[in-house]
Amino acid sequence: MRLLIVYSTIDGHTLEICERIAAIARATGHEVELAEVESASAEQLEACDRVVIGASIRYGHHRPAVKAFIDRHQAALEARPNAFFSVNAVGRKPHKRQADTNPYVRKFLGQLRWKPQQVEAFGGKIEYPRYGFFDRNMIRLIMWVTGGPTDPRSVTDFTDWTQVEAFAHQLLA
Repeated sequence: MRLLIVYSTIDGHTLEICERIAAIARATGHEVELAEVESASAEQLEACDRVVIGASIRYGHHRPAVKAFIDRHQAALEARPNAFFSVNAVGRKPHKRQADTNPYVRKFLGQLRWKPQQVEAFGGKIEYPRYGFFDRNMIRLIMWVTGGPTDPRSVTDFTDWTQVEAFAHQLLA
């Protein structure tokens, strides 16, 4: 099977999740191609047997390029097994890691005609030292309001890697 993983990442963590999924797929004998959403092509979609789209959230929104890609390639997505996952800090809470309980996933999918066959929400990663002044302080404010970590020197990975691996195995089944 040939798997195409299309991703949108802001700070690189979504790509890290995609690479974990790709490693699992390759270890089980599958061919995998990763493509950034801005550069993924119709030819890549046509050449794959299965596709997964992974996208991160910043300030409550997926990047516009993700929706544009999905809208432009809806027919090709629907023509093969497909999946979608979102990476966001809300997913740090175990009860917000399902498609029906994660408000950002519900809102995003509600804006699409495409209905992915498999959907997951993963906790993201907060890397305060990496952010510029504005992002660091805005994210700290959001974390303060929602009870998350606020130490500007901290790096916190909220990703449940067991959940990522289970998603990968289910995707490949």
